[in-house]
Amino acid sequence: MPRRSRRHQGCFANMALLETKDLYKIYEVGENVVHALDGVSVTIDRGEFVAIMGPSGSGKSTFMNVIGCLDEPTRGQYLLDGIDVGGLTRDELAEIRNRKIGFVFQGFNLLPRTSALENVELPMLYNSLSSAERRKRALDALRMLGLEGREQHTPNQLSGGQQQRVAIARALANDAPLILADEPTGNLDTKTSIEIMELLVGLNLESAITIVLVTHESDIAEFSRRIIRFRDGRIVSDEAVVKS
Repeated sequence: MPRRSRRHQGCFANMALLETKDLYKIYEVGENVVHALDGVSVTIDRGEFVAIMGPSGSGKSTFMNVIGCLDEPTRGQYLLDGIDVGGLTRDELAEIRNRKIGFVFQGFNLLPRTSALENVELPMLYNSLSSAERRKRALDALRMLGLEGREQHTPNQLSGGQQQRVAIARALANDAPLILADEPTGNLDTKTSIEIMELLVGLNLESAITIVLVTHESDIAEFSRRIIRFRDGRIVSDEAVVKS
């Protein structure tokens, strides 16, 4: 059994932002049955910075897709900000993704012919904000991330680090309580990777935004405050990061 701190044991805590209970994701490949998730139970509290690690095929990406409401488990329960995600309609899942989750991807996922400002505004098109409020939030997010003066630049006019900052600004603009970052430094050089991780650490500490990060790099995971390791669809360890 993985070691867990007392704070992460037991039932759904008052401070929990997300909780999974006995999650399974099972695929049938020909005559083989693959357990991508094999009874995963985990609680992540508000304001935590958690890294998810594991080798290829360990289940970490499947877990990220489930908690990101991009995929459904075969069985088990997932609670996000007190909402039982199981059984929601496609439209309801899209709404909860938009309101509760900001996504940051390895490949940035920016529209290539669209300005940084418009890229950040994009998720806000699906809520009730006025165009003026969308523009203000997008500008504030870009400026907070050091991109003042780059608002009208398209992605091909920005460096990799600047593009990832735009992606993070997009994740922040809707005031979602959770950021899911999937290998966010995978396409960046070492110096820029450190800058992006320090930026995420600052956002976590200053804004109490919950961050769940998938990475295969130990040095990147060390920026978090807790590391959960997967193997063969199961959690094999769940430990706090000891800062030197």
